[in-house]
Amino acid sequence: MNVRELPIPEFFDADKVDTVWRIPYEERAKQARDWARLHALQPASVSSTHTHLLLIDVQNTFCIPEFELYVGGRSGRGAVDDNTRLCEFIYRNLANITHITATMDTHRAMQIFHAIFFVDSDGNHPTPYRDIHVADLKDGVWKFNPALADEFNLAPDYGQQMLIHYAEELEKKGKYALTVWPYHAMLGGIGHTLVSSVEEALFFHSIARNTQYEIEIKGDKPFTENYSAIGPEVLTGPMGETLGARTSKFIEQLQQVERLIIAGQAKSHCVAWTVQDLLNDIQATDPALAKKVYLLEDCSSPVVVPNVVDHTDAADAAYRKFAEAGMNVVKSVDNFLS
Repeated sequence: MNVRELPIPEFFDADKVDTVWRIPYEERAKQARDWARLHALQPASVSSTHTHLLLIDVQNTFCIPEFELYVGGRSGRGAVDDNTRLCEFIYRNLANITHITATMDTHRAMQIFHAIFFVDSDGNHPTPYRDIHVADLKDGVWKFNPALADEFNLAPDYGQQMLIHYAEELEKKGKYALTVWPYHAMLGGIGHTLVSSVEEALFFHSIARNTQYEIEIKGDKPFTENYSAIGPEVLTGPMGETLGARTSKFIEQLQQVERLIIAGQAKSHCVAWTVQDLLNDIQATDPALAKKVYLLEDCSSPVVVPNVVDHTDAADAAYRKFAEAGMNVVKSVDNFLS
């Protein structure tokens, strides 16, 4: 089993992790090939031990200050410091990580968590971060925007029925209410892309180990949210129509590898709910699989909006629950790959 730790390449610049920039792919590809020869790196396909790194939504929209839903944590530097540590972890463990998957939250303007979906009696849209409750929808405080009816080929009244059904389903689950989020992770926009420094590390790993990293798109269905990479919040509409579907690929991958390492943003939302869904699949398949999961606690931060909301305690409680179920909560500098 290869557990060598390598030095950090000289081109990595921690001071650039909080900025957006163009990756010099051809230069990095040559450096990756040279690095592989220098450190005798073998193709990932010949490794006897398989370690899969799953990165949740490491995108500009969540990770770069001044972008739409920057995850600053309590320190204000949350995602930036997380990604610095994450990049260093990838470079140090080029010989140990065999496969990488990056999920990408992917949205369009007309989705159930964006303001355009709702209007009040005066035709105004709700402000970002407002919660839409079942009572608000039943009382007509907020209605489905009738201007979108043709876009989705449905009657405005049924659009309202869809919203009520969705909010009721969320309420039954006891999770967060239907929240109006700022427009973010917009498909084709700069906020949607992977953080430049992280993408560079993934590209370097791909060339050095001769293994293609994967992109898993989530969150592009109009009538359901998709915090978890495994499945949407609500699967069906009021008449049983499909709103989205769960994927079994992650539990299947977990059965095939020795380790699954998880990091990304936000610890309190998309990471926690992905891990919870994975844990549900583990407990339904084989509870012993939990010990294969490693959560890089210092490469994820919770959502904190100063003077508005702080999900740090909830995120920490979730990680304690995951540890109690057998998962490993570790730091990127821990020697857990030995």
